[in-house]
Amino acid sequence: MCGRYAATANPDDLIEEFEIDADRVGDPARSLLKSPQDPPPGTPDYNMAPTKQAPVVLSRAPKGEGDPLRQLRLLTWGLVPSWAKETKVGLRMTNARAETVLEKSSFAKAAASRRCLVPAAGWYEWQASPVATDSKGKPRKQPFFIHRGDDEPLAFAGLYEFWRDRAVADNDDPQAWLTTFTIITTTADPGMDRIHDRQPLVLEREDWTRWLDPGLTDLAEVGELLAFAQPGRFAAHPISTAVGATRNNGPHLLDPLPASELVGVVDPETGEILGG
Repeated sequence: MCGRYAATANPDDLIEEFEIDADRVGDPARSLLKSPQDPPPGTPDYNMAPTKQAPVVLSRAPKGEGDPLRQLRLLTWGLVPSWAKETKVGLRMTNARAETVLEKSSFAKAAASRRCLVPAAGWYEWQASPVATDSKGKPRKQPFFIHRGDDEPLAFAGLYEFWRDRAVADNDDPQAWLTTFTIITTTADPGMDRIHDRQPLVLEREDWTRWLDPGLTDLAEVGELLAFAQPGRFAAHPISTAVGATRNNGPHLLDPLPASELVGVVDPETGEILGG
């Protein structure tokens, strides 16, 4: 958790929603994918997965000079620290735990000054059934789509990092730099914890500016934001197992699964077992 989410907005909508000063989505950016990303980066993606490039909001001064500008950029999901010897480490750093992010060497420096927001419509999580098993005798897993109950866009709290490829001599070559991000997770809200015990840290609009401020280096204040919780904001419904394959994409992934197709699913609101 969180290993998949829906990034369904167009950049123009994100620019307005997040009050972006500089649209940098079109900037050349290094990708880790061997094949072209599908859907293309910067377009709606209903099955965002690690190693893909995703729209991320950050605040940074251009070339390190002047006042910070709120930017929309494409970053690769899976944080690669600046000191990493290779990029594969990012696959183990798609998430960072809010409770320990200020202590872990992989995340601490980014948490102090390189914080970002990850726009999303919602995220996916798999619930292990307490009563039903699959063909291998293991608990049957049912995917859910989790979103705001008011259907407002989400902003996951995240961190970003720059990694320099020393094999590329030219510092200005876009391939010399890989910019990556991780999504911070926290304890799941009551009810949502019937699906999974963790969830992304979702910040409210009034905290966006403070979280993005690179001048905020007071770790106690950062810790207050990391401890944010407001139960009752989210709703969830079971969806098709098609979301499990990253090649599957499109709005249909969000469609509620008919009650007739539920097997041993726990209703997150009531705790009732749905489907024999």
